[in-house]
Amino acid sequence: MRTIMVINAKGGCGKTTLSTNIAGFYASKGHQVALADFDPQGSSLDWLKARPEDRAPIHGIAAYEGTLRPPRDTDYLILDVPAAVHGKILTQLVRRAESLIIPVLPSPIDMRACAHFIEELLLVGKVNRDEVKLAVVANRVRENTLIYHSLEKFLKRLKIPRIATLRETQNYIRAAERGLSIFEMAPSQVEQDVEQWKSLTRWLNSKRSVVE
Repeated sequence: MRTIMVINAKGGCGKTTLSTNIAGFYASKGHQVALADFDPQGSSLDWLKARPEDRAPIHGIAAYEGTLRPPRDTDYLILDVPAAVHGKILTQLVRRAESLIIPVLPSPIDMRACAHFIEELLLVGKVNRDEVKLAVVANRVRENTLIYHSLEKFLKRLKIPRIATLRETQNYIRAAERGLSIFEMAPSQVEQDVEQWKSLTRWLNSKRSVVE
């Protein structure tokens, strides 16, 4: 079973959007997928409740209740982690994952918070021993803006691969309302977004995202 965690201590950076779209991507490819929601707010589970019955099934887990038991035939387990996770709880969560994806928004507050979070993350035993792979996603980006160029410079300073840059678009909101991922929407509507995801999915499907 492949375990992918989307994490950042900063709220509002798009963790649930990434988690649900990763889950939808693998489900649409015919894999058995489980989506574990660690946030008592339950946004990922609400997304699943809105999911049409004729779409590929995704098993939801209310991990915030303290249990994480995916079905035995699960191919991909996606972990949607809430904000403000630090210390022992952070260490316990990271132990569950093979790959960590950290979304960051193009704003000074988010970049500073992300830098502090990564500093803390690098001290976690499993990360420090290189037993889990990390990657960053630039999220909700408007290219050719000053703040985007600031984000570019910030990401280059990190010693962590930046695997995708995702634009700001209503397509993610439209997909979320219907319990879908962008991979399950009309291709003509989401062509640009699917193209931007290719580098992310290539990383997840490559040996670079797991420890052999």
